[in-house]
Amino acid sequence: MEGTSTQQAQKIQSFTDLVAWREAHKLSITIYNETKRFPKEELYGLVSQLRRAALSVPSNIAEGFSRHSLKEKIQFYSIALSSLREVQSQLIYARDIGLLPKDNFPSLAEQAILISKLMNGLIKKLSS
Repeated sequence: MEGTSTQQAQKIQSFTDLVAWREAHKLSITIYNETKRFPKEELYGLVSQLRRAALSVPSNIAEGFSRHSLKEKIQFYSIALSSLREVQSQLIYARDIGLLPKDNFPSLAEQAILISKLMNGLIKKLSS
């Protein structure tokens, strides 16, 4: 069974049951809304890259969940984790150049760390 200890009591039937997917989905929506405030000249640059990377995280979790082999599941969960690292790097950049308000950064960073821990837990559980 995939998931965290809080999920073990319930049967995971869909990727939407995974806490990691729910948290990644939440982060991708928050990033989409945050980037609406970015300047128009960033629309095809940072906005596009950040949104694509953020959307890649829950998308790869969902795709990995549907795979039958453990090797494929781990591969897609690892891709999700890599996309999350890309998001983290881009958020730092957006903060440092003044596009992302410094007050908004901590909650986004904490959300990314939570997702990272959840993803690492999924990968570790499947690898053992």
